[in-house]
Amino acid sequence: MKPLDRKTEIINCAAKLFKEKGYSAVTMRDIAQALDIKAASLYNHIKSKQEILVLIVIEIAEEFTKTINEIVLSKTTTIQKLEKVIQLHIDITIRNPEALACLNNDWMHLTDKELTYFIKMREDYEENFRNIIKSGIASNEIKNINPEVIIFSMLSTLRTLYLWYGKKKGFTESSLKNNMSEVLLNGIIM
Repeated sequence: MKPLDRKTEIINCAAKLFKEKGYSAVTMRDIAQALDIKAASLYNHIKSKQEILVLIVIEIAEEFTKTINEIVLSKTTTIQKLEKVIQLHIDITIRNPEALACLNNDWMHLTDKELTYFIKMREDYEENFRNIIKSGIASNEIKNINPEVIIFSMLSTLRTLYLWYGKKKGFTESSLKNNMSEVLLNGIIM
């Protein structure tokens, strides 16, 4: 396995600290201490704590946005699209729960153009999700339930999966994907 470069180590360490303490409570000194280096050494790799936040949040948000755009354009059923959205959330949760926590809890600390960019991506993601649901209702693939209730129910569960997943043992990635899809979709499938 290839060793991580120092910048990636800093970002991963910061994401873990942000998840544990929250962005506002973490200092560059805390990050340096966790890495067992001098705070001044961090600045050889990273300009600021804000840069770290941007790197974490924007990268994950762009992955969500890119993937849901591909899902929307795919020539699959609504149910298959929703299964892919569920799998996307599970994949990111398993791969990087700390970054996902940062995305969900600390995005509001972004500034200026990064905050505007993030909010636009989030709105676009939710609109794509909404369009998948509405298309499924129109084609009678899913029940005619208020799309906003479906979106809220599914995204609330998926966005907070990182809080639960690490605490529960005995789940393989595939069993989690199968079970989560079944639980989230059974209530809306025709």
